[in-house]
Amino acid sequence: PTDDAFITTGAIDPVAGQPVDFTKPKAIGKDIAAISGDPGGYDHNFVLDHKGESLALAARVTDPKSGRTMEIWNDEPGIQFYTGNFLDGSFEGKDGVVYSKNGGFCLESQVFPDSPNHPNFPSPVLRPGDTYKHTIVMKFSAN
Repeated sequence: PTDDAFITTGAIDPVAGQPVDFTKPKAIGKDIAAISGDPGGYDHNFVLDHKGESLALAARVTDPKSGRTMEIWNDEPGIQFYTGNFLDGSFEGKDGVVYSKNGGFCLESQVFPDSPNHPNFPSPVLRPGDTYKHTIVMKFSAN
């Protein structure tokens, strides 16, 4: 959960039965209107079951119309899901396509946002002499 400024509160809430519940496949837009706040939409960090301890499946997105599937595998404890909530139609992309609110999405492999301020979150601090290593695998397929 986040506050009105989109800063995490430090709580880790279950997703079951909530608009952010993607434990079973559903269309991204199915419950997006139920996300409160301004501008609404998804901008949530999901705590992954594998806790960043090994490379594991973090997310799978499938387009039923085309049969395309994208899988994200990572070794980070979280993945941020964002749905272009601040796009307002003022940006024009390739071939004149206008990017409107919730016109796309991002999946960002990461440690939890604002982790330095929440001791219960995994630490993102890199100390002198330490090495940071992160693996992310993006797999694409089509049926």
